[in-house]
Amino acid sequence: MPHTYITDIASHVGQEVELRGWLYNWRSSGKLKFILLRDGTGVIQCVLSKKEVSDEVWQASETLAQETSLILRGTVNQDDRAPGGYEIWLSNLQIVGPSVDYPITPKEHGDAFLLDHRHLWIRSRKQHAILRVRHQVVKTIRDYFDERGFTLLDAPIFTPAAAEGTTTLFETDYFGEKAYLSQSGQLYMEPACAAFGKVYCFGPTFRAEKSKTRKHLTEFWMVEPEVAFMDLEEDMELAEDFLCSILGRIIERCRPDLESLERDISRLELVQKPFPRISYKDAAKLLQEKGFNFKYGEDFGAPHEEVIGESFDRPVIVHHYPAAIKAFYMKKDPEDPSLSLSMDILAPEGYGEIVGGSQREDNLEALEAKIREHHLPREAFEWYLDVRRYGTFPHSGFGLGLERTVTWICGIRHIRETIPFPRLIYRLKP
Repeated sequence: MPHTYITDIASHVGQEVELRGWLYNWRSSGKLKFILLRDGTGVIQCVLSKKEVSDEVWQASETLAQETSLILRGTVNQDDRAPGGYEIWLSNLQIVGPSVDYPITPKEHGDAFLLDHRHLWIRSRKQHAILRVRHQVVKTIRDYFDERGFTLLDAPIFTPAAAEGTTTLFETDYFGEKAYLSQSGQLYMEPACAAFGKVYCFGPTFRAEKSKTRKHLTEFWMVEPEVAFMDLEEDMELAEDFLCSILGRIIERCRPDLESLERDISRLELVQKPFPRISYKDAAKLLQEKGFNFKYGEDFGAPHEEVIGESFDRPVIVHHYPAAIKAFYMKKDPEDPSLSLSMDILAPEGYGEIVGGSQREDNLEALEAKIREHHLPREAFEWYLDVRRYGTFPHSGFGLGLERTVTWICGIRHIRETIPFPRLIYRLKP
């Protein structure tokens, strides 16, 4: 008998099928047992009647425990009273692998316990829904850029230089030389866009930040498009359209998952173009009006981003930050060199920054001066300077943090639930 997945069960009404999966839950009502089976694509109720099966099968059902792996055979019935509208009347039950004293029970568990058992925790309904949303966000990201003529180019994980500051680098020995885990693929996308015009990389990045906030991971995924001959205004427009496309696809394809997470989908449906835009200067004034002792020229912290984001019903673009607080590769505003041609997108509802981008410095002498000002090793950036030596051109790009975006979309509190196996400051396993 062919193996059938729960997600396809509606097309097999009245037919006998074979399901393979794990016991999610069960209850007994005299000579009937109601078994909830999950197989990764869904959960379905299966009914076992003592009078319809052999004594051997019934006795086997008496030994079932949470997460026992099973092969079940039975006939598909449509029943609006059953979870999902369908149920299986079983003719056979086979135990593949018993489960003894499964550690995650219906009672409340602490965060540390659940993270210690993350390899099992991802089987739960909530975690399953979050990671399904993550999967669809990843697919949407790739589809968006692939359908618009971008070329995917993978950036290296081992790098000789810092992109976002030398204090958050993971250093390693690379055959006798110092190397670092990549903070960003952006520096490599800049020469790539000189070759292909429109490019993006999508992969893991690393930050050695000793932060224990709910918004930080030491290993996270980021997508970073880079476009030749694109200025800051066009960069903001691209990021805006990109985010709207992600939200539209997720609402369309992941509504059941969002509903199971009790996400207020109406808040996501507000994410339409155009996004409100506010300069750093005006954002600083907003914070002061909200009661913050914030001084112009400081960088925004998480509480500042939350307040700014909560002031709008959709993501807000903050632009033209002071050049002194931004990365060396960001171009200064020709009309006011104290400002950078930079932008961040802050999500509403207190979720803060999800996108950071800028127009890149395309002047060789200016970039050399910035490398000196930031006390960066010149030799590590010679290849990067070549992009300006040989046919320099205006270009811009941004980075979107996958996990922060999924956290906001799912409406959950902590970023650690949005990646299958999170790496935190004090957590390296499982």
